[in-house]
Amino acid sequence: MPLARSLSMTSLNGLPQWEDEDLPVEDLLLFEVSWEVTNKVGGIYTVIQTKAKITADEWGENYFLIGPYFEHNVKTQVEACEPPNPAVKKAMDIMKSQGCQVFFGRWLIEGSPYVLLFDIGSAAWNLDRWKGEFWDVSNIGIPFHDREANDAVIFGSLTACFLKELSSQFDDKPNIIAHFHEWQAGVGLILSRSQKLPVATIFTTHATLLGRYLCAASIDFYNNLDQFDIDKEAGERQIYHRYCMERASVHCAHVFTTVSQITAIEAEHMLKRNPDVVTPNGLNIKKFSAMHEFQNLHSMYKARIQEFIRGHFYGHLDFSLEKTLFFFIAGRYEFSNKGADMFLEALSRLNFLLRVHKSDVTVVVFFIMPAKTNNFNVETLKGQAVRKQLWDTAQSVKEKFGKKLYNALLKGEIPDLNKILDRDDITIMKRAIFSTQRHCLPPVTTHNMIDDGNDPILNTIRRIGLFNNRTDRVKVILHPEFLSSTSPLLPLDYEEFVRGCHLGVFPSYYEPWGYTPAECTVMGIPSVTTNLSGFGCFMQEHVADPAAYGIYIVDRRFRSPDESCNQLTQFLYGFCQQSRRQRIIQRNRTERLSDLLDWRYLGRVCETINRGIKNRHSSRTQSRLVFCTPHASQCKKLLGAFSEDNSTPTLTKICAPKSSGLFSRILFHHGKSSQALERVAQRSGGITIPGGVRGKVGPGA
Repeated sequence: MPLARSLSMTSLNGLPQWEDEDLPVEDLLLFEVSWEVTNKVGGIYTVIQTKAKITADEWGENYFLIGPYFEHNVKTQVEACEPPNPAVKKAMDIMKSQGCQVFFGRWLIEGSPYVLLFDIGSAAWNLDRWKGEFWDVSNIGIPFHDREANDAVIFGSLTACFLKELSSQFDDKPNIIAHFHEWQAGVGLILSRSQKLPVATIFTTHATLLGRYLCAASIDFYNNLDQFDIDKEAGERQIYHRYCMERASVHCAHVFTTVSQITAIEAEHMLKRNPDVVTPNGLNIKKFSAMHEFQNLHSMYKARIQEFIRGHFYGHLDFSLEKTLFFFIAGRYEFSNKGADMFLEALSRLNFLLRVHKSDVTVVVFFIMPAKTNNFNVETLKGQAVRKQLWDTAQSVKEKFGKKLYNALLKGEIPDLNKILDRDDITIMKRAIFSTQRHCLPPVTTHNMIDDGNDPILNTIRRIGLFNNRTDRVKVILHPEFLSSTSPLLPLDYEEFVRGCHLGVFPSYYEPWGYTPAECTVMGIPSVTTNLSGFGCFMQEHVADPAAYGIYIVDRRFRSPDESCNQLTQFLYGFCQQSRRQRIIQRNRTERLSDLLDWRYLGRVCETINRGIKNRHSSRTQSRLVFCTPHASQCKKLLGAFSEDNSTPTLTKICAPKSSGLFSRILFHHGKSSQALERVAQRSGGITIPGGVRGKVGPGA
């Protein structure tokens, strides 16, 4: 179902159901492989977790997730059980007999999918052998000191071993589909293809390795995509082996996907392959659905944030909380990539505008970005203690006042308000007032930072002078820890906190998708994003006027940083000028965009891929064509040779450039006839190899 280019107020009252033929899942087994199965590291965990239900509903007992085994995660998230498929059980038993620890169970999330978890530590004794085998297959060497890459080799080798044992039990059906996420899982894909396993493969990159590193270095990334010396840049950052693993995975996959159009452009230049399809990330809308209640939830959680503000700003609470707006930015602590640098600069300009126009609106901004800390800030804890003490004092005086008032009314008398409180009550209240006196400014951070002298957020706050002065209309609070309902400072989960805020601000420079603004949208909270984020591009493509629906999109692609910052400042200032009624109307419109982000609709894209990969992989005996080229970056020329025959090859092996001569070997699977293969080979300098026989020509052969 293609999404409409524009949406009106009435067009979101229920998107039409996707009409398509049923997927023959009884003839298929789907395995989804990721380092973040039951193991929360980043956004991929959210992707897999939120789409598990719709995938499990579609595939039933034929859907499995493969990930690493970590005892602390398994104890709280996984229920052990026996595999329902005898072939899966047999493959697991064979691996156990070889000394590999394999765990099977149900992941206790919505949909309760089956998970197959490999114990990396128990198989570490095979690391040197597997690294050698991986070198023989790909010419990619893994440094001994890179633990993450070494773990990826172990995990990938175990995955390939399992798929080999499983596929050897089937002659024809069921067909096996393996979907690999990110480079940590890519080794399994590369080994599966090198062993010619009858497994159809999909590889999804959620962000390119090199792209993330380059953007973090404050390089003008998107305007210089075609000018980077990829090998040089990866080598200088000491991630060349990881980059080779990622690129080999991309080219070995039958189908290559990414999560947004902006990342597709990036992958074309960084990984030298255009994605076959873009699969936007969705959310399980049912989890966030509150129907008409979401406005009430906003009021309830806003009141709890206000309680925190009363404690944090005690002694300086000379602004009205009813006219205070709560903005926030959240995510990994990537100062430039996540746009925290531009956000702070825009806040400085917003503070100037609010003061110049003598606005009575106050903005409190939260930075929820985990960093290294020692513990809670003493001054912050004291603020919450003072607030609680004041509350207890007020309650005791109120109770005493209430009893006297009640007794007087029973006697039919109007009490003398000057006498209803005695001298002790006045003394208690005066002591409470004196306890709120403060001889320092409210802290800008809730924790003691380990290296606050080099912290980029704190250094920028010092530079722009946002120290929470009384005259500042913009107040800043850095909370360098994930939110939790058990916190003594701000006892709210992230979802509750978001519902209580007025605006999420995510002016990212590098954001392949962007779950944070998407989560704001489904909870009815307006947000700021950019046209360099996958979410921003998606909304620009499918919503005619995103700002009318509370999605403000900053242009960071075609404007200078200063112009983008001014645009962001105008968005923030315009939001501050809205009345309470206008904000309520806008939240209603924002929440109505939820269906656009529901996996019920976006998940159909994944099903279409699975159907396509099954058709593409239906023939298990294919001709194989081997090319040799001076450098992996020249693969594009070879792809052009195939395009003349109106067909697309699938690269099944790419070796990392060797240090001497920088030669690469590339093995293609192709559905052409032998004559067509020979024609292409003659044009491209390669030779055809009969099915199953290896060979190579040219330099380095």
